[in-house]
Amino acid sequence: MTADQIRSLQPALVALLQKFRPFFKRNVTFRYFLFYIACLMAEIKRKSIEPIALAAGVPVRTLQEFLAFFVWDDERINDALHRMVADEYDAPHAIGILDASGHPKSGDKTPGVQRQWCGRSGKVDNCVVGQHLLYTDNDPKNPFCCVLASDLFLPKSWAADRDRCREAGIPDELEHRTKSQIALDQLAHALGNGVRFEWVTFDEDYGQNPRLWFGLDELGLWGVGEVRKNFLCWATLPAYQSGQRPFAAKRVDNICRLSPAFRNKKWRRLTIKDETRGPLVVEAKAARVHLVDATDPDSNKSRPTDRQYWLIITRHSQTGEIKYFVSNAPASVSLSCMLGAAFVRDQIERWFRTAKQETGFGAFEVRTYTSLIRHWLCSRLAMYFLATQTKRLREKKPGHHDGAGRGRREPSREPMVESSVADGREACIPA
Repeated sequence: MTADQIRSLQPALVALLQKFRPFFKRNVTFRYFLFYIACLMAEIKRKSIEPIALAAGVPVRTLQEFLAFFVWDDERINDALHRMVADEYDAPHAIGILDASGHPKSGDKTPGVQRQWCGRSGKVDNCVVGQHLLYTDNDPKNPFCCVLASDLFLPKSWAADRDRCREAGIPDELEHRTKSQIALDQLAHALGNGVRFEWVTFDEDYGQNPRLWFGLDELGLWGVGEVRKNFLCWATLPAYQSGQRPFAAKRVDNICRLSPAFRNKKWRRLTIKDETRGPLVVEAKAARVHLVDATDPDSNKSRPTDRQYWLIITRHSQTGEIKYFVSNAPASVSLSCMLGAAFVRDQIERWFRTAKQETGFGAFEVRTYTSLIRHWLCSRLAMYFLATQTKRLREKKPGHHDGAGRGRREPSREPMVESSVADGREACIPA
């Protein structure tokens, strides 16, 4: 955003961030909080600590200490964000989207960095991976999106080296967890703060893990997510619990191709949603199946779950691309409803693109766990503010900032920050 645009939104930004004032012990720390979030939205080429500090005339060391060592309760701020979303953007068709993002990094000091799969570069790369939970009200015309949680995925190699963890400020109680385990904890935390979801959706990296489905069952959440073609289940209960091939679980691609539960059904043609290139149309079939329940630690045999889940196969009407989905929704839920939720996952990809461009979400250059979590939090708060303003302006609601309801102004090239910040000075966002 330009300096003029930031200034026009300054009253609304201050009003929002003042809600978090009780979570800061010192006024000067809160001023840095205001300053840092405003700078994340400014026209700075790279929004890591050093470029922000140099552009604003602030000591680099001070900003580093603000993220790493200054006393402020980032956990309570995140809880407050949850409650704000629950109070102001609760919606009957809200959807939670699970996703992991990789951030390429050079060196070996950033918490959690190692060679691992990085979605951003599309290969195994030296990167940091974050596990994120996005909330969307799923409004088809004017959607509101907000990332409710961002947690570090701690690789096993890091968790096994506690000295390295302590050097990076990673708490001793933070152990290695799978992305699915982190995601379930994030969902439970959001539910505890009053956030409600009609659906939770995710890609095959999550759907492939049966324990995620059982976790969603325990939380009372409906999920619909993609699975790979080698995901195992039973179309009908086997006559015997045996590891022999005739009674073993089958791959979903074979079930959809050979089982009477699918073979005897006709394809249904469904229009899922409108896209920029036209409507998304798929052909689909669905049937109820039993997943593999391997939760008994005393048995080396897999057995079918007592309850049934949906197995869905879709075929793109133009490209012919095949996808497989599983859902724990009841038998009464329609196929179009399940697929409508499954195909909103692209919203989190758009959120990541915007957050990296507009609020420096992936621009962290830090060496402590606290700094990383706080940078992600500040970036998410900046994105929350932009989302609230975008939704309000699209709805043409009256506002108290100068730009509300007016035509777009020509961008200004003036510096966004006009004065540096120091202990005892007044507000450290644009005047």
